[in-house]
Amino acid sequence: MIASLTGRLAAVEKDAVVLDVSGVGFRVYVSRTLLNECGPLGGTLSLYTHLHVREAELALYGFAAEDNLTLFELLLGVSGVGPKVGLALLSTLSADEVRAAIAGEQDGVLSRVPGIGGKTAKKIILELKDKVQAPADLVLQPEGLIELAVEDEEVLAALTMLGYSVVEAQTALQHVPANVKGVEERLRAALAYFS
Repeated sequence: MIASLTGRLAAVEKDAVVLDVSGVGFRVYVSRTLLNECGPLGGTLSLYTHLHVREAELALYGFAAEDNLTLFELLLGVSGVGPKVGLALLSTLSADEVRAAIAGEQDGVLSRVPGIGGKTAKKIILELKDKVQAPADLVLQPEGLIELAVEDEEVLAALTMLGYSVVEAQTALQHVPANVKGVEERLRAALAYFS
């Protein structure tokens, strides 16, 4: 298994980076947060990685902190949570916020993440509440998350009215940078994903 990679940042894609490690390019899927903070092309980047193996695909998922990798792997252990959903969760919320939502049994916070419905959020809490601990100094403020989620719900509704499937709309929304605010701006950015 590939536990970590350190290499030259060769490319930044919509949902991944390409690391050049001794002449071999590794495509590593990362969160939107890490995409925005990975630094300039040509710089050195170190990632803790998870190699996800499926019948016809090998995919690497990378994280700047080992703590995020550990949480990602816990999420993958939940039935119905795949790597894309786990990455969406860690793109929308920090690892500490995810832990706080699970420990506090706040399924409403988790279900506001694109791609995670109420049923999946409850399943994550049920299966992980005894395995995670919220940081003692973190007070989860879901109001800001809910406001963002309301914007995203409007964007999802607009995209589906334009003929995109719910899955396509959620995927596009996951690729909208977190710093893009407002329904119109987020919709514009989501539509740009399809072009």
